[in-house]
Amino acid sequence: MTRTDDNSTDDKSTDEESVGQTMHARLSALYPICRSITGDGVRQTLAELQTFIPLIVHEVPTGTKVFDWTVPKEWNIRDAWIKNSAGERVVDFQQHNLHVFNYSVPIRATVPLAELKKHLHSLPNQPDDIPYKTTYYQEDWGFCLRHNALLAMQDDQYEVLIDSTLAPGSLSYGELFLPGETADEVLFSAHVCHPSLANDNLSGVVVAAELAARLATKHRRYSYRFLFIPGTIGAITWLARNEANTSRIKHGLVLSGLGDPGSITYKRSRQSTAVIDQTVLSVLASNRDPYTVQDFSPYGYDERQFCSPGFNLPVGRFSRTPYGTYPQYHTSSDNPHFVRPAALADSLKLLLQIVDSLEARELYVNTNPKCEPQLGKRGLYKELTTSSDTMAMLWVLNFADGQNSLVDIAERSKLPLESIRSVASKLETHGLLRRIH
Repeated sequence: MTRTDDNSTDDKSTDEESVGQTMHARLSALYPICRSITGDGVRQTLAELQTFIPLIVHEVPTGTKVFDWTVPKEWNIRDAWIKNSAGERVVDFQQHNLHVFNYSVPIRATVPLAELKKHLHSLPNQPDDIPYKTTYYQEDWGFCLRHNALLAMQDDQYEVLIDSTLAPGSLSYGELFLPGETADEVLFSAHVCHPSLANDNLSGVVVAAELAARLATKHRRYSYRFLFIPGTIGAITWLARNEANTSRIKHGLVLSGLGDPGSITYKRSRQSTAVIDQTVLSVLASNRDPYTVQDFSPYGYDERQFCSPGFNLPVGRFSRTPYGTYPQYHTSSDNPHFVRPAALADSLKLLLQIVDSLEARELYVNTNPKCEPQLGKRGLYKELTTSSDTMAMLWVLNFADGQNSLVDIAERSKLPLESIRSVASKLETHGLLRRIH
């Protein structure tokens, strides 16, 4: 390897390290915000993203019907605590926002420990972690705490305060649209509803934002749409408001859990063999790093909304370690220390490769598909310099059916993509191929 190659490799490594650190810094800045499916925490998060990318923020009023669902009341919280009879805060929202059940209704009361325990949640098997718990769609209240802290609570009278509001308001989500040469769209979606949880899913949010910023400066054949939405209700709301235009979505990925040290896990779309499924797996295979593939199931993140049978969009899920399979998941241990800058950078690198592969997806149809055309009378044999070129031409003529891209043909034939592209250009010049995408 020449010295120039060495420098180039070093520069690339330095750039990846730098962007990983940048994304990690954004994640760390967003981490303290108490987000939920509605409320000022989501707005504050979207406002922070607007300093980096030109998001449009949409507000959908409480009570709006979105298919079988209704946009819920808006929840906001200012403070919450549990005090013992000595006035000491034994649980304090100001110390960590996971201490309160997300969406807890307001309360101020003094209760004995036996009664209070009905509203407490801890993890006996992870006694030093605060769990994450919600009470969406049912009006209740509660606190989460470390199990060791629960064991230390004495039989006492405890003063409880949750200074929150649950009232008519709106659901907020962010959207960024980058127009391309065609109206066909690639969708990227990340959920922004979780409070102080770093990998799930601030990692997906910061990687999506960086990806959007980079695509904004590139030439684009496709149009790209980025959604920063509350989980489940956000996706349902967006689909309900944009149902007429969903046919434009040709490829899509839900991004989540992209900062942990595990290898990539890809969950196929409901279609299973959609172009996005093939493209992601091709990119992962070419990188030669370990990865896992999951078949579609109607459980998970917002891919289950985009892939619901009434839409059946070609949307997969791109993650690292699957949710629920690592001990930090939905606990206070899912913090910025758990997220690796190198993992964020690697996730971004792979997504950029997936975009490049989609952008390079060239589709042709053979204009003379009944038997092989006579190449000699067109002088094509004289233009072929190697036997590899001849084989490339035969492969392109046979598989240029409007469904197989040049990348697909190169992979199936095991011939260089450059050779496939070269002969495709020659065949198009001689009228034997017509490009359709």
